[in-house]
Amino acid sequence: MAEDQVLLVDRRPDGVAVLTLNDPSRRNAMSDEMTAAWKDALTGLRADTGLRCVVVTGAGTAFTSGGVLSWLADTNAAELPELRTRMADYYRTWLMIRDLEVPTIAAVNGHAVGAGLCLALACDLRYAADDAKLLAPFTALGLHPGMAATWLLPEVAGLPLAREMLLTGRVLTGTEAAAHGLVNRAVPRADVMAEALAAAGRVAAQAPIATRLTKTALANGGHPDMATALRWEALAQPVTMTTGDMLEGLTAQREKRPPKFTGR
Repeated sequence: MAEDQVLLVDRRPDGVAVLTLNDPSRRNAMSDEMTAAWKDALTGLRADTGLRCVVVTGAGTAFTSGGVLSWLADTNAAELPELRTRMADYYRTWLMIRDLEVPTIAAVNGHAVGAGLCLALACDLRYAADDAKLLAPFTALGLHPGMAATWLLPEVAGLPLAREMLLTGRVLTGTEAAAHGLVNRAVPRADVMAEALAAAGRVAAQAPIATRLTKTALANGGHPDMATALRWEALAQPVTMTTGDMLEGLTAQREKRPPKFTGR
């Protein structure tokens, strides 16, 4: 990894990949350069059959401050069709994390602002510094929310908190975010990466096929009703019953040892 890159990709031997937004002087703002690097990295991860979990974090004291404000000012004179296309491409690129088949974890080491908060919300799990600030100040900038904020906030934490954050600009600390379910857990800042990597290790140790199918079952808020869930499970569970990993899991339990899953 080159330290001068705006996005660092650390591929670990256990199948965990760590993506670090690496522009601390700009609080890891989601610039055009970083967006292009993100697209390349996510495209590579999609094709990695050995991938088991992805962790996203920021360098320095911020997770990410979101969109570049100077770029927003420059768009004021642009034509609406051009802006619509540009913003849709921007959203879709950063939300590629949502489409990965493996579980994803946000290690929110500091401020997560606007589009940066949405990036954390697009991950499956979130571990935050207890003193991190999480906020979505779109309307304070004269903007309608973007980056699927109006979907992600209600999905993760429910409509009451989504309304309060988007309409009043309420700022939550990591500790408050954990109390509201916006993040899974808040820990001291120095422990955020260790907490996220420990969770990633536990994810990576599970049976890969079963894990990917479970993520699919829980996507977009889960199934609309129990009947749909049962139809899915009546297919997905038998799929896993035909794998060598299920036999390995049963054998490991009988032999009282950790299983060694291969994804087959």
